[in-house]
This record gives sequence, structure tokens and C-alpha cells, in this order.
Amino acid sequence: MTRDELATASDLLESAADSTDDADDAERLSSLSDQLANLADADRGPDHGRLARIENALNDLEGSADDDAAETIADAHDHVTEYRSGVEGV
Repeated sequence: MTRDELATASDLLESAADSTDDADDAERLSSLSDQLANLADADRGPDHGRLARIENALNDLEGSADDDAAETIADAHDHVTEYRSGVEGV
């Protein structure tokens, strides 16, 4: 399984961070983007627990972001969900 979905989600979150006017949201988005970029390049992929925490953070950010950023965050969330659907376990 490739981790292209995680890399794409990372790129989308960085874009959302650049487009939001809320400094706290921008910082959280950048942090999540960095996490996903690292996970995409790691020797082992993330487990369900790690992905669930990321998805919870994305849910929070989708609710607080402005419309344009929220749409981009939702797109990134879709990529994380797609990747997670192929992770073995739970």
C-alpha cells in the first residue's frame, strides 16, 4: 500500500494553513501537515489509533475554520480516511 494519500493530505493541510486567517488554526494545520508528511515517508505506516487522533483533530478544525479552509481540510480528511480504510487491524 502506498502512502500517497497521506502525502496528499499533508499538502492540502499546508494549503489550508496558508489560507486561514486564524493563527491558532494555521499552527494546528501546519503541525498536522508535518505529522502526515513524516508518516507518509516513515518506514512503517501509522496504526489506527494514530490515524484516529489525526481524524479527530481534523474534525475539530473543519468546524472552526472558514469555508474555504474547511473545504480543503475536508478534502484532506477524505484522503486520511481512504488511507485508513486499507490499514489492517481494528
